[in-house]
Amino acid sequence: MRHIIPNSAFVIKNVIIHILAHFSVLQKWHQKTVSISVLVLATILASHVQSANILVILTFTSKSHYILLRPIGLELARRGHNVTIITAFKEIDPPPNYQEVMIDDIEVWDVLGGERPNIFTMVDKSAEEFHEKVLWGGLYGFTQVALNSTEVRDFLKKDNTFDLVISELFFQESFYVLAHKYKAPLVLVTTFGNCMKQNFLTGNPLQLGTVVFEYLDLIDLTSLWGRFRNAYFTMYEYFWWKFWYLEKQEQLVETYLAEFLTDRPPSLYDIQKNASLLMINRHFSFHKPAALLPNIVEIGGIHLSQSNSSLPKDLQEILDNAEHGVVYVNFGSNIRSSELPANKKTAFINVFKKLKQTVLWKWEEDQFEDKPANLVTRKWLPQKDILAHPNIKVFIAHGGLIGIQEAIFNGVPIVGVPIYADQFNNMVQIQQAGIGKMLEYRDINENTLENILNDIIYNDTYKNKAKEVSRRFKDRPMTPLDTAMFWIEYVLRHKDADFMKSPARDMSWFRYFMLDLYTVVITIIIVLAILVIIGIRLIKLISEYLMKTQQLCMKIKRL
Repeated sequence: MRHIIPNSAFVIKNVIIHILAHFSVLQKWHQKTVSISVLVLATILASHVQSANILVILTFTSKSHYILLRPIGLELARRGHNVTIITAFKEIDPPPNYQEVMIDDIEVWDVLGGERPNIFTMVDKSAEEFHEKVLWGGLYGFTQVALNSTEVRDFLKKDNTFDLVISELFFQESFYVLAHKYKAPLVLVTTFGNCMKQNFLTGNPLQLGTVVFEYLDLIDLTSLWGRFRNAYFTMYEYFWWKFWYLEKQEQLVETYLAEFLTDRPPSLYDIQKNASLLMINRHFSFHKPAALLPNIVEIGGIHLSQSNSSLPKDLQEILDNAEHGVVYVNFGSNIRSSELPANKKTAFINVFKKLKQTVLWKWEEDQFEDKPANLVTRKWLPQKDILAHPNIKVFIAHGGLIGIQEAIFNGVPIVGVPIYADQFNNMVQIQQAGIGKMLEYRDINENTLENILNDIIYNDTYKNKAKEVSRRFKDRPMTPLDTAMFWIEYVLRHKDADFMKSPARDMSWFRYFMLDLYTVVITIIIVLAILVIIGIRLIKLISEYLMKTQQLCMKIKRL
């Protein structure tokens, strides 16, 4: 294993910048000095630091997922590691040590065998239906397409070696076999705030009374019904995933990967259970605090750590010139605002007409009938940079976690219209934090929208609370990206870091939950209780016998 020094030149550069920045006399030339210093130090360190070969697997073709996770591979490459990424998204100008293996770019509806539906219609699907009809079917198909992609199969035929495999944890488990193929540690990363089944696998406490299953729509988890629903669905999803969906993924391994393996791999369950590190897209400053094992690390907001981009000139002028501020509307990369039913679109238009603020809306069609004068539409908008503009007053969103984190980072209040997946749960947390309000899709009309929007815009409580949450979201020892880099390189330095994993992962659930102990204790208590009852009855019988004997003796004496 190569010797990995954490964040070497990157850390040194930051240290030098921070030191020089304190000396005002040097401010005009300290950046140049830093560049020279870094070059000299990098040369000195070259004999001590060697890069690692890292495989990154991001096969899901949702743009929002890629936006969140792309900094991991790019930053590893910038820090000198040789990165190979399996993805559907091509970078415009990647580092020379960043190699892309492209998969076929398709949508979930293609693999499900039907036309793309109006996604607003998914609002009425239960968590069970969403898993059965979208996640399990769609992601199984995605995995199959990715494994059968020409570039992926050509890549697998090559004699590659990797020191580490990083994969998104999102229903494409058959790719985890590549960690076995290359005899490398496995690091998993999520785009959502929790992974309940991973808690089962790793022995992390479930905390079903305080931690909501990631795709469950619960308003009050603390209620009896809320805790029952959370516990039920957690067990439901784990059972079907382990005994049905994983079997389908095992079949994909046999069909598409077996020919590239020199020996029989462990089960996908065991490979995932023994992952060295899980990085989750959450942070306790916003999400509810949770007990986490050392190898489960919070990296919420990882894509917000660095930003060198700027807004297009036309958008910059629109935002700068918005005298009364801007209402920003974007329902994410998968939901199209242009598919809103006519009555709900009319409600939005009529409310926007009454606003003195400029409204900036991601609208996917060229035409927009009855367009208000204060409304600006674009088919795609650079959301992260827009939300960073000081004139943004409120963000009308679908409640996706990535967009929510971008708003939290910039202290922007939110009006959320959740449609599916984790969006409802995210908006419940937004309301509880006091930085926005949820408007359920079925309740959208001119009156409800106007009342909520005016409340958010003109009530400074939401803005002030959003700024407070923003400050604590940013207040960390390291940025989320630096945190991810540290722990990834930690796994490299310590060769899988097996010592961080809980011993509970090798225990049966019966032993882990101490049911054997409780059974013994309860059995002893029951036996003792029975013995006591028997004893009492015996004493009573003996007492009655003695009493009757005494009475008989008294009668005999009288005779």
